[in-house]
Amino acid sequence: MQNSLRPLCLSLETLHRVKSRMLEAMERGLSRRTHSQATVRMLPAFIRSTPDGTERGEFLVLELGDTHLRVLLMELSGDTDQRVTMKERCFPVPDAIAQGPGEKLFAFLATCLWEFLDGLHMPKTDFELGFSFPFTCRQTRLDQSYLISWSKRFQCAGVEGRDVVVLLQDAINKQDRYHIKVIAVVNDTTGTMMSCDASAGPCEVGLVVDAGTNSCFMAEARHVEVVEESEGRMGVVTEWGSFGDDGALNDMLSPYDLQLDQASLNPGRQSEQVGLATARRVLRALGLEASDQDCFNMQQVCKAVCIRAAGLCAAGLAAIVSHMCRNRELSRLKTSVAVDGAVFRAHAKFSQTLQQLVKQLAPECDVTLVQAEGSSKGIGMVTAVASRLAAQRLQVNQTLALLQLSPAALGTVQALLRREMELGLKKETNAMSSVRMLPTYICATPDGSERGDFLALDLGGTNFRVLLVKVGSRERGGVQIISEVYSIPPHVAQGPGSQLFDHIVECIADFQTKQGMMGQTLPLGFTFSFPCQQTSLDQGILLSWTKGFNASGCVGQDVVKLLREAVKRKNHFALDVVAIVNDTVGTMMSCGYHDPNCEVGLIVGTGTNACYMEQLRNVGTLAGEEGRMCINMEWGAFGDNGCLDAFFTPFDRQVDEASLNPGRQRFEKLISGMYLGEIVRRILLELTDKGCLFRGRLSPKLQTPDIFQTKFLSSIESDGLALRQVCAILEELGLHVSCEDSVLVREVCQVVARRAAQLCGAAVAAVVEKIRENRSLEQLAVTVGVDGTLYKLHPHFAQQVQETVRQLAPRCSVTFLQSEDGSGKGAALIAAVACRVARHQRA
Repeated sequence: MQNSLRPLCLSLETLHRVKSRMLEAMERGLSRRTHSQATVRMLPAFIRSTPDGTERGEFLVLELGDTHLRVLLMELSGDTDQRVTMKERCFPVPDAIAQGPGEKLFAFLATCLWEFLDGLHMPKTDFELGFSFPFTCRQTRLDQSYLISWSKRFQCAGVEGRDVVVLLQDAINKQDRYHIKVIAVVNDTTGTMMSCDASAGPCEVGLVVDAGTNSCFMAEARHVEVVEESEGRMGVVTEWGSFGDDGALNDMLSPYDLQLDQASLNPGRQSEQVGLATARRVLRALGLEASDQDCFNMQQVCKAVCIRAAGLCAAGLAAIVSHMCRNRELSRLKTSVAVDGAVFRAHAKFSQTLQQLVKQLAPECDVTLVQAEGSSKGIGMVTAVASRLAAQRLQVNQTLALLQLSPAALGTVQALLRREMELGLKKETNAMSSVRMLPTYICATPDGSERGDFLALDLGGTNFRVLLVKVGSRERGGVQIISEVYSIPPHVAQGPGSQLFDHIVECIADFQTKQGMMGQTLPLGFTFSFPCQQTSLDQGILLSWTKGFNASGCVGQDVVKLLREAVKRKNHFALDVVAIVNDTVGTMMSCGYHDPNCEVGLIVGTGTNACYMEQLRNVGTLAGEEGRMCINMEWGAFGDNGCLDAFFTPFDRQVDEASLNPGRQRFEKLISGMYLGEIVRRILLELTDKGCLFRGRLSPKLQTPDIFQTKFLSSIESDGLALRQVCAILEELGLHVSCEDSVLVREVCQVVARRAAQLCGAAVAAVVEKIRENRSLEQLAVTVGVDGTLYKLHPHFAQQVQETVRQLAPRCSVTFLQSEDGSGKGAALIAAVACRVARHQRA
């Protein structure tokens, strides 16, 4: 007896080998390259989500079986205690229908459907329907499935190769009493997975163990190479009954399996199922006389066959959950498995063994086996989920359409900025323009001949930098920088102005002492990143303090004069302040040293601004006709006069109204890093309120202004970032998120960031086209020097800016060059250029 049963006993080591081979077979089925040769086919079911408990409404189900057609009406309450009620009726399928023309089959299905609805006497006439069609098909969408071949007793002419959804829909549409839309075609395995109650937690695996066996699971869409979808998840039917048809299980087949396989209708195929019928073969080998011992032996045989079948199923199931865990980059996966089929329901030993072995074979997964509630309910749930997703998609599309800009709209933005630039350049219309177009008194960019040592000061926040910049030939290393950072305590930043500038001078003296420079007087460029009105290259009148500074006695004063007075008070050294600059101009000059074509500076970080080299004859606010002048556009204020109102969405208006400066810096609020995260948060609130996100439940954290930082956009949009990592970012905000939530949040981030990049690109296009037309050129080659964390760190922002410029300024060949320390190195280079120009004028 023991010798007879020994071939049926599979060790844990053997089952691990089965699991490993199943994983390999699954990978072949998922790969576009090897899919057609795979024994485990891994067919996409086009199910993108499992039930989340918010599905509501009435849905029809047609379930075509071997002998009967079942028609159901399923009603879902959609509330916190999801209630499911079902009404159903069965219709026998006559042989004349099962083996007649295909047109008659689908007409029969439609007629049964009408009869069922007529019997309910419902006032409602509009329904969505899910269709269970249990034959071999090639499914290309959730609502598109082409019959490959009939099986069982069905053999209807004229159907093979055609879309069964279209055939059914056409039959339904031949009456006008009901408006029924077929939105899903489903098989019983996916119906099993979808039947489980959402309140029990995620159920993302389905298993059927009946006369045949199959499984399905929710795979990461990016790993299902045979479909175009790459975001979110995709239901996959493994078709694992064919596992081993290529000989992968030959070393594990018993003599009974081999005999049974050879006697079957399909020798060498569907190897996974042979264990379920082996008991009968074993009894024949033992004889027909059934003594007590025979009965005991029979019990042992059945037990051995059952345990082996459970072991093989466990190995396959362990392969699935381990695959899910690995591809989701989880340290631990928790999921339920919905199981159906006579073998599972009738054999307690089978279910117990299956649960125990899955735990041993996939210790990194917490798997709970759940008795399925019937494929009929599951088919209805597939339909309900598809309906929910379609309704949500409509809401999402309507919401995000407000932020999607057509090429024509971007061209309008380009034209509006160009008009504002022209107004700002003219003396008589300057006050009407929303862009200030401020002269910087910088009339040249680096030409490579600059030489010498220069000091640079960089004051723009709580830290202050002093830099020694050595400018040499490019062949000998170009620009070399030595710098030191000094802090500015709050009491200094907010005390008397004399105290602030005395502190700055002390820092300069400390730096010069450390560098052995005391007694030297070097030309100095001063980056002062606060709003100023320049009246010459070395004179800037402070208009207002920002960024936490509020030193008294400074507003309305020339900050260079304040610095020089502090030097005199301390009497440590002399300073030769050559230029006061902002960081945008410094960025252009820093890049201009490396590329003489750099005539535009762009900052896209916490804030945004741009500058460019304008022909002096066009600067009506200054005297002079010859030469060029760098113009500080201050384009963050573009639109403050209302010219961009048509492009502001309700979300933008909410952000503007809640800001510290409502009605001001409106263009900046559309594209800069300080505001993009808050725009995203406002959109997420709207979508949650509409039930499209987080099951319609708002978290207190999400309702907190500015909690969604712009750095999250860069992280969430990073290429290759798994949904688990997106979920982790959102969970930091106190949000309990599903896979679908993560996909939608990523989409919102993409739309907001893309709009910002396109608006920025439209503005750059306006600037470079202005330069081209100034010079009456057919084609312009120009470089834009860029700085700012949003441009540099966001994974797609720079590319989208550049693409927009190419589209809107096709006659300009624009190179984007990222700046290195525009506020430090750039300030020194401005001083270097000023010294070069002064020497040339003296000569």
